[in-house]
Amino acid sequence: MSTVERHQLIIQAVQEAETATVTELAHLTGSSEMTIRRDLGHLASQGVLERFRGGARTLLLRGEEPPFALRAHEAIDAKRRIAAGVASLITDGETVLLDSGTTCLEVARLLHGRHVTVMPLSLQAIHILSDAPEPTSLLVPGGRPRAGEGALTGPLALASLSALRFDTAVLGCCGLTAGDGMTAYDLDEAAVKKAVISSARRVIAAADGSKLGRTTHAYVGPSTLVHTLVTDTTAPADETTALENNGTTLRIV
Repeated sequence: MSTVERHQLIIQAVQEAETATVTELAHLTGSSEMTIRRDLGHLASQGVLERFRGGARTLLLRGEEPPFALRAHEAIDAKRRIAAGVASLITDGETVLLDSGTTCLEVARLLHGRHVTVMPLSLQAIHILSDAPEPTSLLVPGGRPRAGEGALTGPLALASLSALRFDTAVLGCCGLTAGDGMTAYDLDEAAVKKAVISSARRVIAAADGSKLGRTTHAYVGPSTLVHTLVTDTTAPADETTALENNGTTLRIV
């Protein structure tokens, strides 16, 4: 088992049980307790979990958005496949508006060096694209970064979006259903996503299967605003069928 796989298993176990001991995690992963203690120290330093003597507990409250550091460890392979699917839909010469979030961060990596103009809405994606060689052109918006997330929100971000128009917006989803539409955890971020949709000719939603069928509390808009959804094979079939019936083109990777 690789370090990344072991960390993912630890994170999942702590999330599901809310607490786990070093001994339990050692048995689960087949690793030594010394290795588990080192892993917990590393994950705690990233804000993924909280250590206590002899184990760890989740930092996530029910109904709360998982922190960026935690999401960065989840469904990595699926997010990379989804990002590749999204990147394949973007043609050379396009102007691209790139939403915040871990899946969109993988899209940023694939647009590095492409013949596109990109405006990312997160500090992490800006950093990835900041040294991109020509013909990649980077636009940097204004905004206030959300603590721990790097997502740009607020009046300056909204002003940047209202001043420009894009060929394609790549939108990250906290929740997406045919009935409740697109939703976000944060009201400020929902406002940015609404502005993203208004600023683009085409909207591609990038979401792994865990986001489909989920509704969070900040409403963004109806699912009909999504032209294409790129998701993975874990997406619930009833939800993808309903989204297709609403007019969204589905691409499963």
